[in-house]
Amino acid sequence: MLVSIRACRRIHCYRSRGQPLDRVFLWRVLFIMAACSISNINAQIRYSVPEEMKKGSLIGNIAHDLGLDVQRLRSGRARIVSGDSTEYVELKTDKGILVVKERIDREQLCAETTPCSFTFEIILDNPVELHHVTVEILDVNDHSPTFPKDVIQFEISETATPGARFQLGSADDPDVGFNCIQNYIISQNDNFILKQHARQGGVKYAEMVLQKPLDREQQPRLSLIITAIDGGNPQRSGNVKIEVNVLDANDNAPVFNQSVYKATVAENSPTGTYITTVNASDADSGTNSLVSYSFTNMKVISEIFELDERTGVIKLTGDLDYEKAKKYEIDIEAKDQGGLGDSAKVIVDLIDVNDNAPTISIMSFFTPVSEDAPLGTTVAIFSVKDDVDAGDNGHVVCTVDRNTPFKLNSSLRNYYTLVTDAALDRERVAEYNITITATDSGSPALSSQKTLNLKVSDVNDNPPRFQKSVYNTYVTENNPPGLSIFTLSAQDDDWNQNARISYLLDETTVGGSPVSSFISVNADSGVVHALRGFDYEQMKSVHVCVKAQDGGSPPLSTNVTLDILIKDENDNAPQVLYPVQTGASVVAEIVPRAADFGYLVTKVVAVDVDSGQNAWLSYKLQKATDRALFEVGLQNGEVRTVRQVTDKDAVKQKLTVVVEDNGQPSRSAVVSINVAVADSFPEVLSEFTDFTHEKQYGDNLTFYLVLALAAVSFLFITCVVVIISVKIYRWRQSRFLYQSNLPVIPYYPPHYADTGVTGTLPHGYNYEVCMTTDSRKSDCKFSTLGGQNVLVVDPSFAETMQHTIKKNSSIDDLGSAESGRCSSTNGGETVYFTHPPPASHTIREKARKATVSEIIFLHGFSAKTRWRVHT
Repeated sequence: MLVSIRACRRIHCYRSRGQPLDRVFLWRVLFIMAACSISNINAQIRYSVPEEMKKGSLIGNIAHDLGLDVQRLRSGRARIVSGDSTEYVELKTDKGILVVKERIDREQLCAETTPCSFTFEIILDNPVELHHVTVEILDVNDHSPTFPKDVIQFEISETATPGARFQLGSADDPDVGFNCIQNYIISQNDNFILKQHARQGGVKYAEMVLQKPLDREQQPRLSLIITAIDGGNPQRSGNVKIEVNVLDANDNAPVFNQSVYKATVAENSPTGTYITTVNASDADSGTNSLVSYSFTNMKVISEIFELDERTGVIKLTGDLDYEKAKKYEIDIEAKDQGGLGDSAKVIVDLIDVNDNAPTISIMSFFTPVSEDAPLGTTVAIFSVKDDVDAGDNGHVVCTVDRNTPFKLNSSLRNYYTLVTDAALDRERVAEYNITITATDSGSPALSSQKTLNLKVSDVNDNPPRFQKSVYNTYVTENNPPGLSIFTLSAQDDDWNQNARISYLLDETTVGGSPVSSFISVNADSGVVHALRGFDYEQMKSVHVCVKAQDGGSPPLSTNVTLDILIKDENDNAPQVLYPVQTGASVVAEIVPRAADFGYLVTKVVAVDVDSGQNAWLSYKLQKATDRALFEVGLQNGEVRTVRQVTDKDAVKQKLTVVVEDNGQPSRSAVVSINVAVADSFPEVLSEFTDFTHEKQYGDNLTFYLVLALAAVSFLFITCVVVIISVKIYRWRQSRFLYQSNLPVIPYYPPHYADTGVTGTLPHGYNYEVCMTTDSRKSDCKFSTLGGQNVLVVDPSFAETMQHTIKKNSSIDDLGSAESGRCSSTNGGETVYFTHPPPASHTIREKARKATVSEIIFLHGFSAKTRWRVHT
């Protein structure tokens, strides 16, 4: 619907010009009726504003005129589009008004064209609304009339008769309408009067008419002032000086053969193109008949056309543009040598040429577009125009690439919407270069193109993807914590946040422990790290479930299984199960002297907790007292004699067997075997007594060295003052305890063990020696352990004896009055001696008569002391 609205400024303009109030009232009524009929879909509004308004001046309340709310302008992102006219107008969406953005000069914008106006469109989104706005620029009297020359020279013969006319031409005033030139005034004189005429088109010009004949003898020169006045308020004027030289005897003026000349020329004509020829004749003869031609409106015409002042030929010297001016009216003046002249008009009509390609103006472009956008989604709104050309040259056809999933829709003339015509897939095509082509119907046709780069925004429609569903990797046991085991990598066809993959470890258990205590996964890189070292002997493999999750909303994920297979490493040396190695006691195997070749002395039993070839064991005899007497089976560890045992063989034989696995590098264990070659037990005891003494001496020496090193370190750390204080405190405590008659029982932690005592008994057996004041006899509670055919030599004893466990056995008093006896928990007896111990021959004699469970030597027992001994 086409609606024309005159703004309040237009009404104010009418009042300023003195228009009747009834007409103003009529305009108001029309304004109200037009405002009520504005369509929200497509409306055309017309405003009239004077030129030269200040920046920010109000043009009109567009929101009110369109019947829109200011909030609608904001939410719809109202904006001005279409061409260069937008530089003059600004839309204030917060107030809903149009204001002047840049200075508007009507003469610069439209030149002589009237009425002068420019158009633009206001577009709103959601939903799309398009409104055409035309702003008419009203002329303001801001230019004074100007003449082409400052001084006009006339040479007039004194024979000129009254009524002779002298052309002054017209002054130039860029203003139009009532603001252009309205009147000419000549200064006071006796000879000339001024007459005004109007050419076709309303342009006024003046000519001097001789009223009284000139008399050269009385006044050979006259100076006159011609003033051109326009009709503005306030009025503006321009002057030109007329210099008249009085001549003799030229009494005929030139006359054109026609008053109006017409010509046509194409707008793309080159420079020098012939236009037409004007001709004026003079009835005088001689020099008075010579006629010269000139333009009267030189300011504009002389830049485009050239006039030969002698021949009257008009040629093209400038560029023509049909879009700027469709025709030119040229005023020609012919003068003879006496200053008499005539005037004519040349009308040059321009022929339009298809020299302007269509213009494509993008009004809205919505990018990016989601890949899940439905069919028919609007991508862009644009207009296509070729208004400057005429006829078929201005008819435009618009097309879009056929190889793209888009098409054009048009509901308004020269306005198009670009919409989707097929489903989009960002993973297949991430962006489109859409080329829009506008072609006019001229000959030859001209076209223009506009390329839109449309990006397709991603939708999280692709989950992360692994190349395999199950990955296998290997790691050698005893790996350092933090070792990188494997790198998981998943791909996601989506983009940006939707393709940002995080790797998450599924909380499962391995051997009753959470898998997160063994394995960690870097959430960003997918690197799998071992949190601690693996032990092949405890677990052979770890199954890990890892989830790859993208950063979309909602997120998509994919699970993958990682099987971590632990490879065995030769990290365990063989362990000897038999014969049992003790710290202080000596275990000896007895070989009778009548043993034959191949006699099985003992068998070394060892195991290796590793697997595979790391657990393949081999046995070798490393050292032996007599290497010719014994051998060790390479695979079974059996120690056998390799020849007949003779009386010459030493009773005490010591073998060292190396048990070695097959790992790389190999690990080994060494076992020492004591072999007694004898037929009787006393012979074995006598031979092994010296060996026990030697071993005890060596053990005691090592113990004392370690103890001395610890004492020296302690003395360096502990302050001397603290040591003296502690000693004084202990001395005072001992004095106090000595004077007391109460038993004192020091506290020891549970299962307290004496690390200096090692024997054949396991460490779990406890001995309690209980002493009372002034008594050397106590109860002794213990458990015993023994075995048959095993010789036990305890380095804390002065002698050696064979242990044989026998219930309810008894023994006579083995010592002097310094000895004591207490019953055993299993029915046997234990004999203990105070220091010094009894003679060794006494022990041998008593050992032949009975079986004892254990012999304990008590060194330096003091009264009131409770001892707990662990072995």
